[in-house]
Amino acid sequence: MINVIYLQGRGKDTDKGHNVSCVIDADNTVGTVVEKMAKFLRESRIAKALSHRTTVYESHVRTFWETATFEESDKLIHAVLRKKDKDGKDIDVEFKFGVEDVRRVLDLQDSDDDPIIMSERLVKGLWCRMGFTGHLNGKMLKTNFSKAHRYLMHCMVHSPGHRKGAYDEVPDYIMNFVASLVLNKKYNISQVIFEYMKENCKNEVDRYIMYPRFIMMLLNDKIKDLPKNRADIMELRSVNNETIARVTKDKDAKTKQMICRIKDKNYDAPENDKWRHEKSDSDNEDNKMSEMVE
Repeated sequence: MINVIYLQGRGKDTDKGHNVSCVIDADNTVGTVVEKMAKFLRESRIAKALSHRTTVYESHVRTFWETATFEESDKLIHAVLRKKDKDGKDIDVEFKFGVEDVRRVLDLQDSDDDPIIMSERLVKGLWCRMGFTGHLNGKMLKTNFSKAHRYLMHCMVHSPGHRKGAYDEVPDYIMNFVASLVLNKKYNISQVIFEYMKENCKNEVDRYIMYPRFIMMLLNDKIKDLPKNRADIMELRSVNNETIARVTKDKDAKTKQMICRIKDKNYDAPENDKWRHEKSDSDNEDNKMSEMVE
């Protein structure tokens, strides 16, 4: 027997700015203040997860979350979807997936052996190098960056992020995503995304339509003949040219140079928990790092 948690309303429990696609292609970003950052994202291992413009059918994603359970026995998320059989009758079809499916479908190029924890000091040290002007022991707001870096944080919060609000603040795990990409360090993004899906499965009261784009990509991969109705398309926002103009409109107190893998796609990560190589040519962040509590 499947325990169904009915998700009330149509789209009311889904913020349309959550898990959206991002414009990172050259045609739309060349000549803009985010040109180099967009190129970095295009060449990163989260390019597909960021930019893939999947058509999301709300009834399928909603049905998935209504029936989804995490099974400890096989470490998979199980759900039941509806499709037509060869005679045109509605039938139930089982759908299940695990971390490896998330990794493959989103092309995240990580591994089960990669860490899911990153040193706070490493992450915040890198953020200082990237020009963060806020308090390191306070909220990590994307507005405390120069324009190109603000665009990077905006894309990361809205696209691979799981939550349906508080988009001005960059949560810890997104900070880790950014640090792993910029420093070219190993990090198991697939597992982190899957853990938030698992957490949502366990919610008996406040479950919502999390990761609609990713869920639809997984459904399309596993079930080839789901019915598709144009009236059922979920309209999601996107990080587009208008968004870029809005996010980068404020003047920079200081324009921060591109560093690490943003600057050089062949960049080698520093060893251990260091956020910079010795004799790095970036600004010295020691004074800023003194804000942190040891």
